[in-house]
Amino acid sequence: MGKNLELAIGVLNGVLGDYLERTDNGLAMPMELVHRGKAGPRVVLLVHGLGCTESIWTFPNGDDYGALLARDLGYSPVYVRFNSGLAIEENGAALARLLETLCATHPVPVEEILLLGYSLGGLVVRNACRVARREGHGWLGRVRRAIYVATPHRGAPLERLGRSVARLLLASGDPYARLAADIGNLRSSGVKDLGDGDPIPLLRQIRHYLIAGTSDAMVPVPSASDAWKSGPVKVLEGVGHVELAHHPDVYTQIRAWCEESSS
Repeated sequence: MGKNLELAIGVLNGVLGDYLERTDNGLAMPMELVHRGKAGPRVVLLVHGLGCTESIWTFPNGDDYGALLARDLGYSPVYVRFNSGLAIEENGAALARLLETLCATHPVPVEEILLLGYSLGGLVVRNACRVARREGHGWLGRVRRAIYVATPHRGAPLERLGRSVARLLLASGDPYARLAADIGNLRSSGVKDLGDGDPIPLLRQIRHYLIAGTSDAMVPVPSASDAWKSGPVKVLEGVGHVELAHHPDVYTQIRAWCEESSS
């Protein structure tokens, strides 16, 4: 599959992914794990955000956080590719069960799992951990830390604004306004879920780390930095939402946290 086509399908899944799934459309992306590099006992799991694929992590030179962690700290990178338009809770449950399979089938015993979620992917990570605790999954005991990059823990204001506009259009009584509202409401469950964030506290047995950017219009710093004071926060000046998925300063901080907690 060409890169541009892959990106287009990622966007389509983000916008209409639940519809594609419901209608059994072949363009719906099944959740799968993409392995790169040598399999080892320490795994870093990279979970992309809304409307993209694992290519969102890629630097211009072809590196990404997973490849750099493999080079510098010996992690085995595993990338999650999934339909980001499905409900976050649904994707979280699917990921939790997929990680059980990963631990059972990995070529070497998995000793540690580092969770790295970008934007909506961070909320999927949170839901996966919650499902794993509820269902008694073994993989959760291998997770020492989770790092959230530009994740809207308190919700995305732009999605909440979209809801308000849709309600106003529906209440106007104008048939054209109502049509515009109906079209707007076709957006996927994944998009709608972003407006709410995740109000349930993070699991205490995992160390949580949060990264935000001051130029992120999609996920402002107060949402990405999580007011529950659940862990260390790094705020990068002048860095926007997409940049945070492949920025050298983000990687520097990720590596520092991993080295610090490994010492």
